[in-house]
Amino acid sequence: MSVLVVLEQNAGKWNRMSFEALAAAKTMAEALGVPLNAAVIGLSADSLAKEAGAYPVAKVFTLQHDLLASYTADGYTSALEQLIKASKTEAVVFPHTYQVRDYAPKLATRFGQAFVSDVVDVKLDSGKVTFVRQLFQGKLNAAVEATGEPQFVSVQAGAFRAAEPSQTSGASIEAFAPQLDAAKIRSKPEDPFREAQRSVDLSAAELIVSVGRGIKEKDNLHVVEELAQALGAELAASRPICDNGWLPMERQVGSSGQTVSPKVYFAIGISGAIQHLVGMKGSKMVVAINKDENAPIFETADYGIVGDLFEVVPALVEAIKKAKA
Repeated sequence: MSVLVVLEQNAGKWNRMSFEALAAAKTMAEALGVPLNAAVIGLSADSLAKEAGAYPVAKVFTLQHDLLASYTADGYTSALEQLIKASKTEAVVFPHTYQVRDYAPKLATRFGQAFVSDVVDVKLDSGKVTFVRQLFQGKLNAAVEATGEPQFVSVQAGAFRAAEPSQTSGASIEAFAPQLDAAKIRSKPEDPFREAQRSVDLSAAELIVSVGRGIKEKDNLHVVEELAQALGAELAASRPICDNGWLPMERQVGSSGQTVSPKVYFAIGISGAIQHLVGMKGSKMVVAINKDENAPIFETADYGIVGDLFEVVPALVEAIKKAKA
């Protein structure tokens, strides 16, 4: 038996959430005491499989077929169904992407199983793996225990820190040739939607200073702008700030904005709604400043300062300037 993580790629480029799913799958495999395998689908799978083999997996399956050149729900479902049956997989882990949301429920149904989506944590309880999902916009956590095999799970963006390459020799790579029938591919892929290029790419920033509704009004933004300038950081915001037009939408972090993973993320005057946490939980370190000691952001923060941002932030700026002098 084994755990299988499906690594998503598009036109030969990884979806970065794939390696967050790999981290979750590794936790599951270790808890169950079984090997972790990976699957890469598409005509560019060979070159990507070599990269995937450098991660902590035992084997990388490549699934290639002319009918898998472009994504279709029918094609991906059929190909993975065949692989899962052949590899005797105990659990299948996906990144919670738009593509996965399209075909994974269909795939789980082929096995008479439920699809446990948007998981934020994996725990071992009495020898069994349980999955943590958030309810009511993060106000409650639900522990879900899947029954039967294989189990199908997707991982919420930012819930797990992306796995890093760790193997020098690399995993074994095995080509798996699915048998696909063009008559059963009922949809025709079109050119993918392309977003307008952003002038600000927060996903590449190593330092981010993000501001929330605690700033009160637009005229107060200079307080956090000075901190960003002192640190050499990018300025970002939660949705209410961008909705009000105080900062451009391209600087929004969250489920409807950009997803970031900087070395340090300053959350200033941000309460910590789940929609925002989804976008920044991949940060290596989170520093939160909020006058409400019960703000949910402190549950995610590595360092928390309970205090008035209008007092704390200027003091930080002054300290940074002195340290640089």
